[in-house]
Amino acid sequence: MYNLLIILVILCICMSLRTLFFSHKLKNKQISFDNFLFLAFAYCVLMIGFGLIYLLLEIKGYHIIIDHGADLTGSYFHKLYTSLYLSAVTLFSVGFGDVVPLGIGRAIVIIEALIGYTIPAAFVVKSVLDHDQVSFRKK
Repeated sequence: MYNLLIILVILCICMSLRTLFFSHKLKNKQISFDNFLFLAFAYCVLMIGFGLIYLLLEIKGYHIIIDHGADLTGSYFHKLYTSLYLSAVTLFSVGFGDVVPLGIGRAIVIIEALIGYTIPAAFVVKSVLDHDQVSFRKK
């Protein structure tokens, strides 16, 4: 069951990234409020998706998160909160060190950090190139 959930979450993350790089219907292909909302939505999907991957691996018995020097324990909501926190801190920065990944979690964190750093650049380049194509067609 958990394997299926992990696969579904990975699929959602991939589809979110696909729409970022291969979208067909962004209005005027300019950086606008709509595009900003699209970028914010993509970040939210990634943050929640990776947080759920961390949580599902923890629930399955892989201890991949250390919280303040100890194994992640507590209620389901505490584990969810800590998993989402690790995901957000990884996606938007290099982390604070209070929640640390272990084992396979380190590889997942590296992938998430790489995605987090490349999305803004890819989004800006895509928006500028698409805007130039629209301007070229109007001439």
